[in-house]
Amino acid sequence: MLKRAVKRILRSLFGILLFVLLWESVVRIGEFPPFLLPGPAAVWAAFLNQGAFLLYHAGITAWETVLGFIFGVSAGALLAILLSMSQRVRSFLLPPIAAIQSLPVFAIAPLLVLWFGFGLSSKVVMAVIVIFFSVTSTFFDGLRRTDQSLLDLGKLHGLNRWQMLRYIRIPAALPSLASGMRIAAVFAPIGAVIGEWVGAKGGLAFIMLQSNARMQTATMFAALILLALMVLSLRAVVEFATSRMIYWQKES
Repeated sequence: MLKRAVKRILRSLFGILLFVLLWESVVRIGEFPPFLLPGPAAVWAAFLNQGAFLLYHAGITAWETVLGFIFGVSAGALLAILLSMSQRVRSFLLPPIAAIQSLPVFAIAPLLVLWFGFGLSSKVVMAVIVIFFSVTSTFFDGLRRTDQSLLDLGKLHGLNRWQMLRYIRIPAALPSLASGMRIAAVFAPIGAVIGEWVGAKGGLAFIMLQSNARMQTATMFAALILLALMVLSLRAVVEFATSRMIYWQKES
């Protein structure tokens, strides 16, 4: 287990090093001006000069992302359970859910800022909207595809509808929920950033907009790198948590 983790880290570091070398090569060969494409050294210098400022705004985006992820996964899981319990509920709820998901997120974001303001709430709601359907659809698919032999075994032991859900359907569908959570870990920061992009008092997208307007491209790249690190970190935490949640499944 430890050797596998070390190998994975080493491969990741090698990939990052290769990317940085390729980036530096493109900048040097293309002779791009710093305002168009800054090199890794310029971005690193921007981070050193504005580290506290960047980390403060990264903390705002991280908090929005974590709250959006928690509420989005919880809402998606509960909705999936509700949909699995009744055909009438499915016929009533699925059309509006599908309609909401079909709307472009940039069309919804201004309304959320108008309704919930420029603060934390609109960004969290945006992240929830972006991720909850992926959790709902994957978990619901797992709940309705429960192995029939397990259901027959539950009936044989006299389990009622709720006991069947608690002891058979939900445990059997946990791998599907884990898949939805992994997808949500990638898209939750995107939802928060879209909300910030439309209107915010802080956050990484706020820095990107300000830096772009002032032609401070190195600072904008530093914010983008912090966002990428945030996505990778959240994904790693979720991978660890879901591996413990479905401990009986081994990775291939």
